[in-house]
Amino acid sequence: MTQDAPNLAPPVRPLSARAFDIVIWGGVAILLIVSFGPAEIFKFPQLFGSEGMQQFVAGFFSPFTPGHENFLKADWALYIRKMWETIQMALWGTFLAILVAIPFGLLGASNITPAWIQQPVRRVLDLVRSIPDLVVALIFITAVGLGPFAGVMAMMFNTGGVLAKLFAEAVESIDKGPVEGVRATGAGKLAEIVWGVIPQVAPLWVGYALYRFESNSRSATVLGLIGAGGIGQVLLDSTNSFAYDQTGCIVLVIVVAVSGIDLLSQAIRSRLL
Repeated sequence: MTQDAPNLAPPVRPLSARAFDIVIWGGVAILLIVSFGPAEIFKFPQLFGSEGMQQFVAGFFSPFTPGHENFLKADWALYIRKMWETIQMALWGTFLAILVAIPFGLLGASNITPAWIQQPVRRVLDLVRSIPDLVVALIFITAVGLGPFAGVMAMMFNTGGVLAKLFAEAVESIDKGPVEGVRATGAGKLAEIVWGVIPQVAPLWVGYALYRFESNSRSATVLGLIGAGGIGQVLLDSTNSFAYDQTGCIVLVIVVAVSGIDLLSQAIRSRLL
């Protein structure tokens, strides 16, 4: 004789929790409704019906139509060279950002740094992250002139702030056991960090750094629009001259390069994480 399984009722959330959810999601819905006009969402149909958009789409995709000569006439050597310059900018910007982020990430972790140091460091990182990349790039362009170096420094500034925050949060989530084990041997604070903290957070740090390198490969394109080197300037020139067929070829180069970087980063992360 089989015994019937007990009839388990689904858990019921308390009224206070459900009321909080209603307030939060209701507030989000109200903000979306209120922002509809100021954000000009009513212009959405113009994306598909305007004459300018039709001209852009026709020119943008023209090099990829069968038998079209613009694909072969495109200056692929220039586009690839400028994209390689963009990747080099992203590589150096990310590398320098990592050098900045490691000490600030450790100083910004509440579990290994006293509050009188940790809190000011966190506020400095908040300030660094709040300044847009383009503003930082303009500052460095004023200091060192047009070119890739200004873009590298702008990426180092912003990415350093982002990575430092992520590094600090990774340190705050570590297991205390290895750190206490190193401390029990009589080792100093530096040895605790080197042997108890770094081995635990290194895989996460590498993953964060690779993700920011992918992101910088795209943002470096935007920095080029204001003269900070890379393929962005070529992209801006093509759009300003209404050469949308060239724009399509440049975007193709960017997509292929960023996709390749993404695949490479995934392969590296899969071996480390």
